Amino acid sequence: MSSGSFLPAVAAWRLPVGLLALAFASCQSTKPTATTAAAVAATAPTAAPTPAAPPDAITAADISGYLQAVSSDEMLGRKPFTAGEERITTYLATQFKALGLQPVGADGSYFQPVPMVEISVAPAPTLQITGKGQKLSLQYKTDYVVFSQREQPTVTVANSALVFAGYGVVAPEYGWDDYAGLDVKGKTVVVLVNDPGNAGLDSTLFKGRAMTYYGRWTYKYEEAARHGAAGLLIVHDTQPAAYPWSVVLSGALGPKLRPQTPDHGASKCALEGWLTLDAAKRLFTAAGQNYDALYTATNKPGFRARPLGLTLSTSLQNKLRRQTSKNVLAVLPGTTNAGEYVIYSAHWDHFGVGKAIAGDSIYNGAVDDGTGLAALLSIAKAFKNAPTKPARSIVFLAVTGEEQGLLGSAYYAQHPAFPLAKTVADLNMDMLWPYGRMKDLTVIGSGQSELEDYARIAAKEQDRYLLPDQTPETGMFYRSDHFSFAHVGVPSLYASGGFESRTQGKAYIAQKRQEYTTSMYHKPADQVDPAWDLSGVAQDAELYFHVGQRLARETTFPQWRAGSEFKNARKQGVGQ
Repeated sequence: MSSGSFLPAVAAWRLPVGLLALAFASCQSTKPTATTAAAVAATAPTAAPTPAAPPDAITAADISGYLQAVSSDEMLGRKPFTAGEERITTYLATQFKALGLQPVGADGSYFQPVPMVEISVAPAPTLQITGKGQKLSLQYKTDYVVFSQREQPTVTVANSALVFAGYGVVAPEYGWDDYAGLDVKGKTVVVLVNDPGNAGLDSTLFKGRAMTYYGRWTYKYEEAARHGAAGLLIVHDTQPAAYPWSVVLSGALGPKLRPQTPDHGASKCALEGWLTLDAAKRLFTAAGQNYDALYTATNKPGFRARPLGLTLSTSLQNKLRRQTSKNVLAVLPGTTNAGEYVIYSAHWDHFGVGKAIAGDSIYNGAVDDGTGLAALLSIAKAFKNAPTKPARSIVFLAVTGEEQGLLGSAYYAQHPAFPLAKTVADLNMDMLWPYGRMKDLTVIGSGQSELEDYARIAAKEQDRYLLPDQTPETGMFYRSDHFSFAHVGVPSLYASGGFESRTQGKAYIAQKRQEYTTSMYHKPADQVDPAWDLSGVAQDAELYFHVGQRLARETTFPQWRAGSEFKNARKQGVGQ
């Protein structure tokens, strides 16, 4: 699950989300047949039972075998550009071949090349912040982290004026412009994390406490670059960020990956980075400003950005390495409607071998996202073993670079192996909880598409209830690979059980989730625990299997809901 690898996902992600989806969709050259276009005028699925699959088509034993393999120490934490990548991608390709799935790569392999550049910063950069007769002393890692996406050996920012621009958001549909009347060319902008509605002071702002795309750090970096800023620093606050400072460090300190682009990152800000809340407060005090008063003003309509009267200077020494990573994908061809596709996705990457914590330096990523990979392989096996083969083709896609900003799925969305106009849906699996069977099925980004109806039917078959996103303020809908498909108009489902244990209730799961977030997330401790109950992961995987079966036998396409920012992108993508 991406949140701490602070690198914008792809160079093309520069438009607000609704416009970006349209831009991607309009680039698709493949047009549907008349039959397909007519079929897209779909209604929600019927509640007829799913045929041709016995109960427990996927078991905890299936999940356990795959999970132990993909998150073992031998996989070296599955980091792109390392021996761990070679081991995990070879393993996945071998499993796909053993299941009799067809390769998709242009060279007849199971691999889709994903060109990237790795940027390492060394030595630790220093910040010189001066002005108003004083010099502010900030410590690298303790108070700030900075980096650059520019593919240059040396990146220098000299005497750049600091400006506070609220949330750094330009959202015409919400009547909001933090850059109004502000010239930031050559300056370094300081902004808050999340978006104006998140503070909860006014439920009519944006989507209230539910984070919008404007709250994502990826958007903020891109918006600052569009305005010509030399740099952007985001103020980290644990509650609105939804992750602690340690997660920022885990993604910012090591080598960072970005997609290779023709301009070599020249369109990006020279400097990107984060400040701790404490460091930001000291910065504002040095500028003669009160942070709490600024925060209150920032969350009200009509806020205007202001100069801080301070300047920033720094120099970053970059080490560059260009290399190609891999998505791993395979297809089970459909029988009667093979030209339409249902995609299952999960990311294979994690953080590799890094800083030792409690004597362990391998970041195994068992929950994130070994569970998703185990589910992906188990579902592939279930489709192969099902007595009735799918009418539509089923694609199994394990992507790279999710932890670095959804890089692999974004690349696939721009270079699809199968036409996006004929891609029915993406069913994405990321961080399935290993704490037993659940009563709930929680849909992240609930209310977006008719896939929620498919999920509801499958949940009812398992005697479960559908639950809307319980923490929309964390922006989870924008933090996993389904979002790359949503951007190009493909309806996407991201759901799992995670709030009510069938046997131990809600409080137990709340405790386990908190323990994971605090002690395991993006740490070496995220490794297989023999005490885990994987029946819940199997339950989620089987539910996804049934959703895919239903989609595969239909001739209609699920639709985006009215009001979804992706609805027009889908309509344009299928030629309506």
